[in-house]
Amino acid sequence: MEVDSANVSNPFAGQWSHLQNILTRKGPLAHADFVPGNEGFEFVRKTCRVLCVGAGGLGCELLKNLALMGFSKIDVIDMDTIELSNLNRQFLFRMDDVGKSKAEIAARFVNNRIKTCNIEPHFKKVQDMDESFYSQFHIIVLGLDSLEARRWMNSMVCNLVQIDAEGNVCGGVIPMIDGGTEGFKGHARVIIPGVTANFEDTLDLFPPQTTYPLCTLASTPRTPAHCIVWAKELHWPEVSPFGKNVEFDGDNAEHMQWVFEKALQRANAFGIEGVTLSKTQGVAKNIIPAIASTNAVIAAACAQECFKIATSCAGLLSDFMMYMGGQGIYTHTFQAEKKETCPWFGSKVLTMNCTGDMTLNDLMEKFKEHPELQLKTPDVRAAGKTLYMRIISATHANLEKKLKDLVTSNTELAVTDPAALVGRSRRVILKFD
Repeated sequence: MEVDSANVSNPFAGQWSHLQNILTRKGPLAHADFVPGNEGFEFVRKTCRVLCVGAGGLGCELLKNLALMGFSKIDVIDMDTIELSNLNRQFLFRMDDVGKSKAEIAARFVNNRIKTCNIEPHFKKVQDMDESFYSQFHIIVLGLDSLEARRWMNSMVCNLVQIDAEGNVCGGVIPMIDGGTEGFKGHARVIIPGVTANFEDTLDLFPPQTTYPLCTLASTPRTPAHCIVWAKELHWPEVSPFGKNVEFDGDNAEHMQWVFEKALQRANAFGIEGVTLSKTQGVAKNIIPAIASTNAVIAAACAQECFKIATSCAGLLSDFMMYMGGQGIYTHTFQAEKKETCPWFGSKVLTMNCTGDMTLNDLMEKFKEHPELQLKTPDVRAAGKTLYMRIISATHANLEKKLKDLVTSNTELAVTDPAALVGRSRRVILKFD
């Protein structure tokens, strides 16, 4: 069934009538800036530009919800293509859509169903778009399944914030709503860059992602995962199997097959069993379970916050809601704290204690495991010299050197990670015990 456009003389006619009681009268939960009337909904329908990042399980729900709440100027960006296993919960897709772009098919489906909506798809990675693209939106909603992509988007919106000479936020603020699910658990949060806590302030709420010591991957692999990560993280950039500067794409069948074959060869060389194509896919893409009902709950919470931001009809979530659906229905909301060591809006430098006898490789592992850093591919500079950079092979020998042979105690390091931080480094002071 198609949904017809609303009556021109009455913006709340027909399908939008359920919003009339919310937007035409002021209630006890309304924001202080809320003015009852048609203006708020006219902004939603005709002006407000929303970017939905991700068109998977959460993204499908978000696009449906946003369109049915009256948003008409929506963009969606997703690099993935539709797989057969997606069809059990990603309801905007059909069997004939397998192998096609999620963003394009989702946009086409919603546009055909809701004639007042115009969703513009982008079959790209979030990293393919620059500041000029992201700065055109009023609100950004994340429906991602990757911590790395969330951190990249957080970096982007924080970079857009304008700071005056006195250090105060003076413009460029784009509210970002983040939703995430894992099995029967999920969360929804509102990030106002420069005002509320951002993603880097709350990294310690997320368990560190599984990492593997570089020396183990390179010299003494012991598990199938070691062989797979070696093929993906170390061997791929060395040989550039699909051309220079071509990065591994977990959704490219040829890329995945290459990693599987190289991992299998390495496993055979070290007498390791258990490397299969499915195992390779699971490790390389960090696959986690997804449940349709959890996606629906979290997407509803995110869409509601989006509507509240656009209309001021109620106060915003403050500012982190956790949903636990494993043994019933339970939610908990709390206000995340801003950290003084935030790389964008903090004033303090993170201090790490270590020993001078530690190697640089040991320190790199600490960067990956530290709850406030959780860096995946860190590069390190100190006192104007590069201690380690993945693309500079001459620095790789430093990994086995002791820290006391490279730097002194109280040295400030600039630690970067292009996978997580955009145009920003983490300042870390090393203190030798």
